[in-house]
Amino acid sequence: MVVASGRSNRHVGAVAEHLLKALKDNGVHDARVEGLQSADWVLIDAGDVIVHVFRPEVRDFYNLEKMWQTPDLEDETVH
Repeated sequence: MVVASGRSNRHVGAVAEHLLKALKDNGVHDARVEGLQSADWVLIDAGDVIVHVFRPEVRDFYNLEKMWQTPDLEDETVH
C-alpha cells in the first residue's frame, strides 16, 4: 500500500493520471480507479499494489497511517 499527498485537487488528479499512464506503459492495463472525478482522494487498485493519493486535509481526516501504529509503551500504565 502506498499513501501519498498532492497539494490540491488538480495535483492529486495529475499524480493519479501520471501513475495510471506509467502502470499501463508497464503492462498493468486492468488497474481500477475510484475518486478521480473529484480528486480529493484517488484510490488506484493495481492488484498487488494499492495507491491512495490524498489532498492534505483529506489525508489528515482519514489518517490511514494509524493502521500501522503500535501503542506507545510509555503511555501504557502498568497495574
